[in-house]
Amino acid sequence: MTTSDRRLPPDYHSHTILCKHAEGIPIDYARSAKANGLTSMTSTEHAPAPEPFSPGIRMTLDDFGLYHQWIREANSVEGIEVLLGIEADYYDDCEPFLEKWLAEHPFDYVLGSVHFLAYHRDRDHSLEGIWDSDDLEDIWSRYFARIQRLADSGLYDVVAHLDLPKKYKPVPDGAIIERTVKPALDRIAEAKMGIEINTSGFIHNPDEQYPSVTILSWACERGIPISFGSDSHQPQRMGAGFDRGVQAALEAGYTERAEYRGRERTMVPLIAVPD
Repeated sequence: MTTSDRRLPPDYHSHTILCKHAEGIPIDYARSAKANGLTSMTSTEHAPAPEPFSPGIRMTLDDFGLYHQWIREANSVEGIEVLLGIEADYYDDCEPFLEKWLAEHPFDYVLGSVHFLAYHRDRDHSLEGIWDSDDLEDIWSRYFARIQRLADSGLYDVVAHLDLPKKYKPVPDGAIIERTVKPALDRIAEAKMGIEINTSGFIHNPDEQYPSVTILSWACERGIPISFGSDSHQPQRMGAGFDRGVQAALEAGYTERAEYRGRERTMVPLIAVPD
């Protein structure tokens, strides 16, 4: 079987040198995606912020024109479609800027993510990381409270790497997971949003996709759509782990996956990736 016969879902999560911690530009990811058996991908660079919110890991407002140009150029690679996406952090009072800025650009796909537990403007714009506490219940409670607010904002199409705290800290017991995650899933479902199956977890400490099969099964019960993202920071990782990610979704009960264009969602059958 050739790589092109593997029928991989579109990869809806990749980065570029503009985030200052990744390699390559969209055309590099497009070439790799095609070589790895993909026919569609989305570039989702970290969105700019109008203030000093984690400037070391995101593009600037002035970078966006170049980013958009790069995506247009990446579509010159025959046999691969490259869509315009963005990964936009949710943090306190981000809504006024993001509501206006997202509406100004023709995005196909907007990922919402939480990377920090708090953003302290009154402390010289300091950030409180998920890794800064050893209290697992506190971490999961505060993180998923932010995911609930992210869903309520109505700004995003899909939640990225839903159970991200497990990257930094041990996984808490099932009771903590259930009482923190299920209310967030309820809000995601109410907002008619999707979640991604993020396969970067296979190269991180948990060695499983984000989110776990248990959480995926709860999402499936609520009718929350799924898409797939490698969260690639190197071009060669496009589509990496999608065979395992699709299998996890099937185990959780999913029979369909979502595709996006112009921020509109279409559901298609979920098919196992052949070996």
